[in-house]
Amino acid sequence: MEHSQFMSLATPERRELLRLARTSIDSSLALGGSAGPAPYTAPSLPAELTARRSSFVTLRRGDELRGCCGTLDAPRPLAEDVWRNAWAAAFSDYRFGPLTAAEWPQISLHLSLLTQPELLDVTTEEQLLARLRPAVDGLILEGDSARATFLPAVWEQIPEPAQFVKQLKLKAGWPGGYWSSRVRAYRYATESFDEESG
Repeated sequence: MEHSQFMSLATPERRELLRLARTSIDSSLALGGSAGPAPYTAPSLPAELTARRSSFVTLRRGDELRGCCGTLDAPRPLAEDVWRNAWAAAFSDYRFGPLTAAEWPQISLHLSLLTQPELLDVTTEEQLLARLRPAVDGLILEGDSARATFLPAVWEQIPEPAQFVKQLKLKAGWPGGYWSSRVRAYRYATESFDEESG
């Protein structure tokens, strides 16, 4: 499947998604934050934001990661997906404690919208490495009841393909040298933006 399956959003639609993400966290902080996401009420939105599409919401404090959560299976309309993933990134990322009201003014929001994952026809890790496009591809590895992904932005920290794949296997709970014929690899692209780029 071509990565161009989804058209890039125009600036007003991007800003609306960023507004929804921020409102989700604002509303949830007012309700006690980690108690659960504030109810999502679908506003009147353009079709691009009501189509089913996967998203990741990343929170940063300065240059430091403060939370990142998302979906891979396009389970709901994009606007609602961003709303729920914003809450999860703020309050449910197991790597961090729940976001506090005192921290919130220091946090910047970053959104990544995913294309439909493309199953790669590979049977060995060597074939996978040959197909990967550094700095372009997000990667999903799944098999044996495990599943993990790295967004394309992770290439900035892990630019070498073999290390990229190794670290993703470790994230999935496998040994770094693991490979099996049952492993399935998918790649996808992202449309990424933040409150500065809009």
